[in-house]
Amino acid sequence: MGEVEPGPAGPLEPPEPPEAPASRRPGGIRVLKRNMKRNGSRNCLNRRSRFGSRERDWLREDVRRGCVYLYGADSTTATASASASASSDLHLVLCTVETPASEICAGEGRESLYLQLHGDLVRRLEPTERPLQIVYDYLSRLGFDDPVRIQEEATDPDLGCMLRFYGEKPCQMDHLDRILLSGIYNVRKGKTQLHKWAERLVVLCGTCLIVSSVKDCQTGKMHILPLVGGKVEEVKRRQHSLAFSSAGAQAQTYHVSFETLAECQRWQRQASKVVSQRISTVDLSCYSLEEVPEHLFYSQDITYLNLRHNFMQLERPGGLDTLYRFSQLKGLNLSHNKLGLFPVLLCEISTLTELNLSCNGIHDLPSQIGSLLNLQTLCLDGNFLTTLPEELGNLQQLSSLGISFNNFSQIPEVYEKLSMLDKVVMAGNRLEVLKLGVLSRMSHIRHVDLRMNHLKTVVTENLEGNKYITHMDLRDNQLSDLDLSSLCSLEQLHCERNQLRELTLSGFSLRTLYASSNRLTAVNVYPVPSQLTSLELSRNLLECVPDWACEAKKMEILDVSYNLLTEVPMRILSSLSLRKLMVGHNQVQSLPVLAEHIPLEALDIQHNLLTRLPDTLFSKALNLRYLNASANSLDSLPSAGAGEESLSALQLLYLTNNLLTDQCVPVLVGHPHLRILHLANNQLQTFPASKLNKLEQLEELNLSGNKLKTIPTTIANCKRLHTLVAHSNNISIFPEILQLPQIQFVDLSCNDLTEILIPEALPATLQDLDLTGNTNLVLEHKTLDTFSHITTLKIDQKPLPTTDATLTSTFWSHGLAEMAGQRNKLCVSALAVDNFAEGVGAVYGMFDGDRNEELPRLLQCTMADVLLEEVQQSTNDTVFMANTFLVSHRKLGMAGQKLGSSALLCYIRPDTADPTSSFSLTVANVGTCQAVLCRSGKPVPLSKVFSLEQDPEEAQRVKDQKAIITENFAFCLSPRTTK
Repeated sequence: MGEVEPGPAGPLEPPEPPEAPASRRPGGIRVLKRNMKRNGSRNCLNRRSRFGSRERDWLREDVRRGCVYLYGADSTTATASASASASSDLHLVLCTVETPASEICAGEGRESLYLQLHGDLVRRLEPTERPLQIVYDYLSRLGFDDPVRIQEEATDPDLGCMLRFYGEKPCQMDHLDRILLSGIYNVRKGKTQLHKWAERLVVLCGTCLIVSSVKDCQTGKMHILPLVGGKVEEVKRRQHSLAFSSAGAQAQTYHVSFETLAECQRWQRQASKVVSQRISTVDLSCYSLEEVPEHLFYSQDITYLNLRHNFMQLERPGGLDTLYRFSQLKGLNLSHNKLGLFPVLLCEISTLTELNLSCNGIHDLPSQIGSLLNLQTLCLDGNFLTTLPEELGNLQQLSSLGISFNNFSQIPEVYEKLSMLDKVVMAGNRLEVLKLGVLSRMSHIRHVDLRMNHLKTVVTENLEGNKYITHMDLRDNQLSDLDLSSLCSLEQLHCERNQLRELTLSGFSLRTLYASSNRLTAVNVYPVPSQLTSLELSRNLLECVPDWACEAKKMEILDVSYNLLTEVPMRILSSLSLRKLMVGHNQVQSLPVLAEHIPLEALDIQHNLLTRLPDTLFSKALNLRYLNASANSLDSLPSAGAGEESLSALQLLYLTNNLLTDQCVPVLVGHPHLRILHLANNQLQTFPASKLNKLEQLEELNLSGNKLKTIPTTIANCKRLHTLVAHSNNISIFPEILQLPQIQFVDLSCNDLTEILIPEALPATLQDLDLTGNTNLVLEHKTLDTFSHITTLKIDQKPLPTTDATLTSTFWSHGLAEMAGQRNKLCVSALAVDNFAEGVGAVYGMFDGDRNEELPRLLQCTMADVLLEEVQQSTNDTVFMANTFLVSHRKLGMAGQKLGSSALLCYIRPDTADPTSSFSLTVANVGTCQAVLCRSGKPVPLSKVFSLEQDPEEAQRVKDQKAIITENFAFCLSPRTTK
């Protein structure tokens, strides 16, 4: 069995290939001289979009030869390769990996070439950069490793949805509108009729309207009208006209007459955004800008300027070196601009209070930064910093400093001078040792964030302790033991996903402790934390709940799931403060009997060894709303209460995989507020109609894997039911569910249905109906037409009549069970091909789009065909699966660049030596879809979960790209800055 695991193709975009070094000698095509002369280029051959036989022969001679496609400026919205290839602006240029951009420009008569990745920003290529080498490096980084295959992929026009070259910079109209609007229009000054209409040049840029005479527009007088806080109104007496007014007592007004309604609406739409602002903010983010427009400098009232995610240059007419001209600028965002260097002239903007230079590949800060005395917020995350200059200590107003995801190996000493800071935020750096003595010298620091470093040791240098630190975050490090007892003021500690065996803390101020996913056998807290409210110790090696936790009088949440517990202490279950108790996946055999009323609201005891629940559970825990007791050995349920009138508040009840029989059903009636009820994989034979009739609040009902013959007709009284799952029973009569007004998902697969009674009108809410596995069910064409509006209808395909029995038999069989999910929206598609490639092989896949339905459907339709092509042309078993994922991603087009999807593919095929009895399984996956093999009743994972939280290698890969990973493991990927 082979296993191929390509990286995630979804939220994380592949990195931009490195740019070609200028030191390499450029060289291009030296053949096909007749064509080269005819096309006016010495070293590259220009075609429209298709290869001829001579071009193909020329490419085969050397894998370093290839082609790049040049798109016109109007091709930015092309989503299909066919339309793009047919575009009159598309040029095919044959070249080699040595051909520089300057040579292609000379042959095309262009000034520059531009590169766009994944439909995002467009950047100008340097003359020495080599486009074909960029394409080859890009494909290599994606995962293609065969040079011949890389050459083939590079010639595919479909690659344009992922990587695209332009002969001129593309500009979309909505982008241009937001940057600058200009034109020559009839203008009248003032609100009265005294002034005459005159032809003027009008510009809307930044926060102001600029009006000047057409003749002297560059040298004559310009009238500047500030718009922030002003008005823009339609002029009713003149068609397609707007009145622009400034704010204040000395307000001025200009009337502008436009030629068309569309033009008038464009100006009104953009001006309305400006006048509605309270402060003078200009947002020019994500525009591929290299400089700001010259007209922007007339907006002298600008206080906040956002230039995030551009390609701003230094020495240009509107480059970074000219931003000091904004005399009132307070906030400047230059994150994600590939700067490489800190722009020193920014230090002359003394008015700055906020500066964001995150994700720019900066290696060091200049000493001049100490002159920004008004700076309060400085963001430098996602760079390559190793030190901070001593002059940074001059910034005595600095209250926020972000240096996460840099290359620091220790906490900078300059923190001692920055007395306004109360946080050390250094996630994603390279600290291996944390010296608490260093933090003790910083009495102003309260919060310390050292997530995702390389911490192995925490050193306590003195016995005095630290009285200042209240919050510590040490998640995702390499700590094996942790003693923070010297932090006597510590209120919150995060230390998840380390390798901790023992943890020691001070309990004087402790309020919350998160220490899941370690190897803890002991947690020592002294004294007993009287303020503790939340304790999470899941996924450890604890054999008992710590004694001090039983004494915590204010604890509301306790999570000790996935440990080695054999009992739940009476003091825990009878706590008068506990609201949520998670004890799932342990070895608990019994729960203590409750003698007093408790405030417990949620109890998770799934996957234990319980044979019964306490008789007084429901009568004493009257606030219990959630109970999960699945995967135990329960054969009965306790009564909901002593009297006839039930006081139960239970809403969610999960009892899957127990030994429950029909006798448990009457007990359920005592919980009239049940919304979700799961009784799958038990021993139910009947569900009394009178009992189901009383569960009117049900929204989701799962009765799968039992021995039911019918679903009572009283299910029609469950008006709120949206999900019914009852597969793998003996149901012969279709239940009366098609009259329920909110029904969405119905799974009645693998039963004994023979016919379906359809009402006159189906509910409009019905989305998914699964009827597979009902061997005697035959649906007429009229019935199928009735179900035509359903998004997903699953029925068995009846084999065609044939005399060849081998063609009608299937070597493999499969089943599928689905649930609506937490969002009540199923965005999962499945692939199942039992006779793959007309043989005894099989392909199974699962595609999860999280919040979108489009990508899973596309992958379901195309991935098997891609796999077949790859298997047929591949001679290496270790690469065909990875190539299948890569090609499928390309075939998704622009949809694949905008939306992410987890995917899993399993390919079963016969061995060549013994094709009838021996098979191999190849598995590949991206994201969180997972393949699990059931062997001897135990799960055997066949694939990894590619998530930042569960896969350290994946997290490191993202960190290496200088991404900023948030606390909930979302991330923002910065553009590469190395050349």
